[in-house]
Amino acid sequence: MPARLLPFGRNPYGPVMWAARPIGDRMLCVDVDMRADLRNLKLLDATTGLAGLIAVGAVLPLGALSAERLARRLRYAAGTARRIADGDLDARIGAGDRPGDEIAEISTAVHSMAASLQQRLRSEQQFTADVAHELRTPLMGLVTSAELLPEGEAADYVRDRVRVLRTLIEELLEISRLDAGAEQADLAPCPLGPLVEDCVRRTGLEAEVRVTGRAVVDTDPRRLDRIVANLVANAHRHGRPPVEVRVSGAVVTVRDHGPGFPDALLADGPQRFRTGARERGRGHGLGLTIALGQAHVIGAGLDFANAADGGAIATLRLPEHPPT
Repeated sequence: MPARLLPFGRNPYGPVMWAARPIGDRMLCVDVDMRADLRNLKLLDATTGLAGLIAVGAVLPLGALSAERLARRLRYAAGTARRIADGDLDARIGAGDRPGDEIAEISTAVHSMAASLQQRLRSEQQFTADVAHELRTPLMGLVTSAELLPEGEAADYVRDRVRVLRTLIEELLEISRLDAGAEQADLAPCPLGPLVEDCVRRTGLEAEVRVTGRAVVDTDPRRLDRIVANLVANAHRHGRPPVEVRVSGAVVTVRDHGPGFPDALLADGPQRFRTGARERGRGHGLGLTIALGQAHVIGAGLDFANAADGGAIATLRLPEHPPT
């Protein structure tokens, strides 16, 4: 009869493992005290569990720190991409401390895209400036020739077209300077209400001006005159009377009662050579572009909206002069 290894048994001193085998007419029994082995197993289990807890406690903070660093780099990359989309083509993400990882590859791709866009934009701006500059010389010849024409309807038409062409070229040159960042504001404290009244008066266009408050703003009077004149002219050209100019504190609002601004302008802002008007000869879409560019030069904000009851509203917010 083979020996049998039986499960744990118990004696008064603790668990044992025993086995029995017959030898002749006798029975050989062997038991082994399992207390020491069980203690070792329990100690091993406790040590393994403690080591696991220590490992988890060490890995979790490191994983959270690594994930936060990755998320921070991704947020910065996304913010830089948004700045580039908004027109800041000089924005860069930076190489970071791990130049070979995936975020660095994204940064390199974004940098290449921004540099390519910047180069194309500069080429376009330079082309516009060069064309406008080269047209000035023959334009002056046209102006002189038009003035020498004998009086008549045809001569008046030629002079009018030459005047329109001259205005277009001057506006293109102004836009090229704005795009290149070559314009510098000459800021000075000015009472806003009287300044806007003078600006509207110089346009020679009919507009109702109402001033509330006596705000003093830091601005460039010449550039503010350009902004207000363009806004009033745009209201007359593309809207319907009455044209209203309101000055409330440091805010100037120009409103007409026409069909309002096109949806594309409200979504993307003014775009050169895009007027939204179906009729030809209703401007070149440069006036609002220049107004927005000049507003940025003097540190003002210019927003465009449509009134609920109809009409376009342009709102110019200027920085107030700090009280002394």
